[in-house]
Amino acid sequence: MGFFNKLKSIFKSSSNEEKKELKSYDDGLKKTRNYFTDKISILNGKYKKVNDEYFEELEEILIMADIGVNTVINFIDKLKKRVKKENITDSEDLKDIIVDEMFIIYINNQIVVNKINYSSEYPTVILFVGVNGVGKTTTIGKIAYKLKQENKKVLLVAGDTFRAGAVEQLKEWGNRTDCPVIYKENTDPASVVYDGVKKAVDEDYDVVLVDTAGRLQNKTNLMEELAKINRVIKKIIPEGPSETLLVLDATTGQNGISQAKSFKEITDVTGIVLTKLDGTAKGGIVLAIKDSVDIPVKFVGLGEQKEDLKVFDIEKYIYGLFKDM
Repeated sequence: MGFFNKLKSIFKSSSNEEKKELKSYDDGLKKTRNYFTDKISILNGKYKKVNDEYFEELEEILIMADIGVNTVINFIDKLKKRVKKENITDSEDLKDIIVDEMFIIYINNQIVVNKINYSSEYPTVILFVGVNGVGKTTTIGKIAYKLKQENKKVLLVAGDTFRAGAVEQLKEWGNRTDCPVIYKENTDPASVVYDGVKKAVDEDYDVVLVDTAGRLQNKTNLMEELAKINRVIKKIIPEGPSETLLVLDATTGQNGISQAKSFKEITDVTGIVLTKLDGTAKGGIVLAIKDSVDIPVKFVGLGEQKEDLKVFDIEKYIYGLFKDM
């Protein structure tokens, strides 16, 4: 039994809670799944036997799903080697192997950690970085909601002090999630972060979620700002921040990969939050990000409700993409 069939068997006998989570992936990946299922079904109808033309068209399908050119080329090479080694000729027999190899691309012989790295001694400080318009502040609000459901004491810090409406938006999420918000408009972001982290230590908060500016146009200024924010956090919590999460909009496709590469150059990104995955048919970007920048996806947005931001699970993702194949 191949990996994907084992996955199907596991999920069939899963708990109600697991099934509910699985349905989120199922619903959220519907556009991408329909794209994959339709295209590969048409391809397999056109080519009963695996040949060079089959691989050329499969390559095009994968690139159009935003898996990324380099990732796809490597993927097709591995697929060809496996086809040759296992003497596969029927295109239908290749479907499970396509799924297997996509899982292998993401894992890449690593232990992939998708959970938040909580501090054992101090409040856990999480910085959120990303360009304006990707849903950074909304993501902070949704994660705050999730943490509150887990009975954590959460503090929000408005480190994006100059963008019009940024502070108000975070304050609104503070009201919705019953989390206090530390803010000062039109001032040095690092001073706001310092005040927030100090309050968190003094008042025994579990988690501090820090919004930051998204001005990638001037990398030098942003790098200096983020470096200063990191320094003031370390003055209070030497091991902080525990996480720096990069928020990307899945609907921007390959532009998201460019953003990931840019932010990786200017700060220590520990994980990706991929928003609006439900709004695109190009959900293959999850694989492209991991393969291109080697940063794990930690959360995915699978809907507009505050409950729809989910801890990323590669097995549920693969199942949601290919369950109809």
